Amino acid sequence: MIHKHTLIEATMAGAAVMKEYFDKQYTISSKSSLNDLVTEVDHKSEEAIFNVIKKHFPSHNILSEESGPVIQESHYKWIIDPIDGTINYANGIPICCVSIGLERNGVMEMGAVYNPFLGEFFFAQRGFGATLNEKKLHVSDTTDLKKSCLVTGFPYTYLDAPNGPIQVFEKLVRKGIPVRRLGSAAIDLCWVAAGRFDGFYEHKLQAWDSAAGFLIVLEAGGKVTDFAGKEYNHYQPGIIATNGKIHDSLYKLVNGGEVE
Repeated sequence: MIHKHTLIEATMAGAAVMKEYFDKQYTISSKSSLNDLVTEVDHKSEEAIFNVIKKHFPSHNILSEESGPVIQESHYKWIIDPIDGTINYANGIPICCVSIGLERNGVMEMGAVYNPFLGEFFFAQRGFGATLNEKKLHVSDTTDLKKSCLVTGFPYTYLDAPNGPIQVFEKLVRKGIPVRRLGSAAIDLCWVAAGRFDGFYEHKLQAWDSAAGFLIVLEAGGKVTDFAGKEYNHYQPGIIATNGKIHDSLYKLVNGGEVE
């Protein structure tokens, strides 16, 4: 139980920093490319999260977007995105969140995603289901891909690769299938878990983008695989997360097939 309390405390600590600085002046810089941003608030949120985790579990491993890995002799690893949706945050768009997953021996055991601006706290523990503000979550019942509402994200690289993000997106849109782009993979996944979207796919994510969210989808009754159709591992890039009922159709489409 202490792991859960620590996860919630750490998530809230990061979110408090996000709220404190929202719509205020702070430094913004680029990382790998012009629009791959990091802000002063990302670092402050990360520091607040680290302080909580290290207070309770100083020997645990940590993997965080801004600081990278902190490797120690432990079966546990905290996987942290201090602000998922940094571009949204930097532009005053309140679709962003703190995302933290807790892994034990390579298996994701708990995940929390909190958007303090919408007041939505998503949580899942392996084998115990998923919740939104302590109310049980379940994925949608949509069975037809053509009648589904999807969400995706675009990486900053290989947009024009064969069967890449643009090609898949175009194929869906030309079939009249609505596809949204929110700018936060963690929120995308949670909204699949909540039944707001029927499916999510993205060609390139990092572990901190999906560690909490993919478990929340699974525990809400959904299905999550990689682009090869195998059980999803948050250390590889491609992800398909759905309500399970449209999974095969979406999997086929992102691998070069057509909408039937």
